[in-house]
Amino acid sequence: MAYPPSYYAATANDAPPPAPLQGDITADVCIVGAGYTGLSAALHLAERGYRVVVLEAERIGWGASGRNGGQLGIGQRKDQRSLEERLGRDWAHRLWELGVESNALVKELIARHNIQCDLKPGLLHAAWKKGDAEWFRSEVDHMASEYGYTAMRYVPREEMREMVATDCYHGGILDEDGAHLHPLNYALGLARAARAAGVVIHEESRVTEISRTDPALVKTAKGTVKASHVILACNAYLGMLEPRVAGMIMPINNFILATEPLGDDARKLIRDDVCIQDTKFVIDYYRLSADGRLLFGGGESYSPNLPKDLAAFVRKPMLRVVPQLENRRIDYAWSGAVAITLKRMPHFGRLEPNIVFAHGYSGQGINIATLGGKLVAEAVAGQAERFDIMAKLKTPRFPGGTWLRYPGLVAGMVFYAMKDRLP
Repeated sequence: MAYPPSYYAATANDAPPPAPLQGDITADVCIVGAGYTGLSAALHLAERGYRVVVLEAERIGWGASGRNGGQLGIGQRKDQRSLEERLGRDWAHRLWELGVESNALVKELIARHNIQCDLKPGLLHAAWKKGDAEWFRSEVDHMASEYGYTAMRYVPREEMREMVATDCYHGGILDEDGAHLHPLNYALGLARAARAAGVVIHEESRVTEISRTDPALVKTAKGTVKASHVILACNAYLGMLEPRVAGMIMPINNFILATEPLGDDARKLIRDDVCIQDTKFVIDYYRLSADGRLLFGGGESYSPNLPKDLAAFVRKPMLRVVPQLENRRIDYAWSGAVAITLKRMPHFGRLEPNIVFAHGYSGQGINIATLGGKLVAEAVAGQAERFDIMAKLKTPRFPGGTWLRYPGLVAGMVFYAMKDRLP
């Protein structure tokens, strides 16, 4: 089965052909889903000596892990001051420490396993409104004084215009620990490392049922895995496999395009080759690829149905930011689903003593999902203290539950999209 068309699929490193599960096998741990969470969990468990089987319904990195904007953040999805107000200073500090580790873990795995994924440094947060720039300035001071974090600096409006060829922004924060990469090649690299450590990965092996027994029996159309532990790592593609947690996450579609190679104009567009994300609720995020294309994510859709012309759909917000690309060709356009939570923080937990899950990264998946896999592996191994820091986060169910959650999402997204357009 081929990957959905995208720039990432077209430039993916070689991957072995899929080997669907055939027959009945046993393992210490069965992981459902071969995205960042599942692959990271598999690798860390195999390094501890566990026999691990990964079942993937489609291909490795099929979902958001292989289609996202490629931006590697630091910290959690919510800013630290919001977490302090909501959770208290001590808990916010523990979450920050995990967030810092998540960024470092991705870089360490890439270096240790020689993953070729075009890793480049620098993430620029761009202030869409004047008030956002004022908040940025105070955020830099707060992170330095409260957390000792000095890798970010405030960028005034004049310098923003030098760094990015647009007049849209009122200021920004440059985070030197942020980075960007080729997300599908990162996932494929994790899979290669996991296989080298002894993990067995079966693609095109959709799980249809998981028994609530010990050991658990994980069923596919053509086989079963009997395992002492099960890890659910499906994120936006969970569907109704596990109704007990499906209503806590909402799959939403994101859209990205890739222009033709821009040649010398690429670095005129983004001077320092950093990745950029703005402060709108429906954010724009963009960066340069290794071959000098602009990869731009943006646009808003409040329906599970995709726009008929994805390129035209994303081109509109792109030209609002960089109108000088009006005559440039669009070579690729694609979509993918991410899982959000109401609080925009990830959802970790246990469904049975031997069934754990992690999902709902809300757009912060490269670093937090990679760390999530490591924390899930620790929990399976009986060291759940760090996993519990995340699992203690309260994740409310979306109003309307699994089936009726979309009307509420539409109303909320329309409201915040209107706020994006106000001064």
